[in-house]
Amino acid sequence: MPVTAVTLARAQFGFTIAFHIIFPAMSIGLASYLAVLEGAWLATKRPVFLAVYRYWLTIFAVVFGIGVVSGLVMSYEFGTNWAGFAFRAGPVVGPLMGYEVLTAFFLESGFLGVMLFGMKRVGPRLHFVATLLVALGTLTSAFWILAVNSWMQTPQGYTIVEGRFFPADWSRIIFNPSFPFRLAHMVLAAYLSVAFVVGAVGAWHLLREPRNECARLMASMALWMACIVAPVQMLVGDAHGINTLKHQPAKIAALEGDWTARPGQPLILFGMPNMRTETTDYAVEIPHLGALVLTHTWSGSIAGLKSFPRDERPFSPVVFWAFRVMVGLGILMTLLGLTSLLLRWRKTLYSARWLHHLLVAMGPAGLIALLCGWTVTEVGRQPYTVYGLLRTADSVSPIAAPGVAVSLASFGIVYAIVFGAAVVFLFRLMAVRPTLETPGPAKTKPHRSAGITPGPAQQQAGSSNPAEATDDDRNL
Repeated sequence: MPVTAVTLARAQFGFTIAFHIIFPAMSIGLASYLAVLEGAWLATKRPVFLAVYRYWLTIFAVVFGIGVVSGLVMSYEFGTNWAGFAFRAGPVVGPLMGYEVLTAFFLESGFLGVMLFGMKRVGPRLHFVATLLVALGTLTSAFWILAVNSWMQTPQGYTIVEGRFFPADWSRIIFNPSFPFRLAHMVLAAYLSVAFVVGAVGAWHLLREPRNECARLMASMALWMACIVAPVQMLVGDAHGINTLKHQPAKIAALEGDWTARPGQPLILFGMPNMRTETTDYAVEIPHLGALVLTHTWSGSIAGLKSFPRDERPFSPVVFWAFRVMVGLGILMTLLGLTSLLLRWRKTLYSARWLHHLLVAMGPAGLIALLCGWTVTEVGRQPYTVYGLLRTADSVSPIAAPGVAVSLASFGIVYAIVFGAAVVFLFRLMAVRPTLETPGPAKTKPHRSAGITPGPAQQQAGSSNPAEATDDDRNL
């Protein structure tokens, strides 16, 4: 691909969104996880739930702050690099982004303070309400952002006046054809990503202290999430793929590596799509499987990339391999979750060190799959910003390539320093040994605030002797 202002602007936006999307996704998953932990603590009065809540609340606050900062950068890019898009699509996109700030961000930032500092001031039950509202805020944020992006993928409910998009029906704009599938797919991806991060942290500490009650709870809850949500995510992904085939057939052809329609469309497992020769080199195929997956019939077929003009084809090699990495990791996460059920039945979940090593290695799997999914979504929409209506070349700002290149290089240096330090800090927080006396912003004395009387295990929770930790596998 030639190095032009358009490709550099795309690279910069892709670079910044890749950093950004990790942290909102973790915020979505962690907020709901914290709500479950605090609710379980109030229901069962078990101090281990509050201890794990305190442990992850500090991490959540850092993740939330990084997400806010990285999101602000992207909003400025609409004015610097994508003025054409902002001018033409702003009347539709702008209000939706504004609703996200007025509802989700205010809800999150307002009640985050109560989560961090309000346990002793408002009491456990009102504090739980604040946690629920923060979790609701993260989901509301996902709602509005996915509404914007989904409209760009499957636009409807607009009118065009002098080359600009204006809203004609807000309900059709928000609830566009791909929105329900993309929202469900994204939220489940956030939950899975956080589950494997939490599971990796729990497994890391189990390898060092096998009887650590907090680490056991982290690993156990993460594996429950994996064995339940990962298969559901695969079903949602299948429905999302069928919806995409209906509304964005070129994207499906690109991610499948198909150039022509063939009865009983094969599924290309591996290969290298060649945009010049219009073939997929070194293809390894399974006959009829593509038809079964995409059309749910034995002899079905889909339109190949040759059915579309050359200047309307997504860059297939990137989409093809990003999709396969995403699906491959999804299969591994599902298998790991199902394997944990067998180990629970055998009562070896906490003694299978090979599982703990594997869970640590799989820690970033959900986030990598998430990034690959966004790559498929955004690169697969090319060469349009608003699919079929507004081309990317018409959306860029009138800035020469050297100016965008300097900006991209500057962003790379700043992001490497700032976000590198933030990630190191997060790893240091995760490396802290979790105990029933884990300090944190919401730390309180449970036996005074909720009528909980600490038992012998809780009285000695600060001990470094792992043999003194409670070993109650049934409750985990």
